[in-house]
Amino acid sequence: MSMPAALDVMRGELEDAAAHLGKLHDLRFKPMFGGLMAWLDEKPCAWLTPSGLALKLAAADQSALLQLAGASRLIAMPGAAPSRHYIVLPAALSRDTVQLASWLAKHAEGAVSRRSAASSPRRRR
Repeated sequence: MSMPAALDVMRGELEDAAAHLGKLHDLRFKPMFGGLMAWLDEKPCAWLTPSGLALKLAAADQSALLQLAGASRLIAMPGAAPSRHYIVLPAALSRDTVQLASWLAKHAEGAVSRRSAASSPRRRR
């Protein structure tokens, strides 16, 4: 199965960002719903779609990214609600390896804090 050229370009941009962070070997891709799903450290981190590269971010990091011109919430299919987690990056940001790497690092930090919160024992009253 051949990959559309735009998805191949986005994949290369994400690989460059992961390499910049020293995590290229922790990045995986799998075809999904007409695009590519990317995993970093075995956690979903991005969805590469015809709409653009959508990064999965914690709620605390989303507002800063959404303030950038060209950023928007991913709408996976026509008529679907906007994603609560995935933000489509402006094209200029995804082509900037250093900036993309910093946002990818924010994803990884958010994934670690979500994992820590989920694994912490709950108190009984």
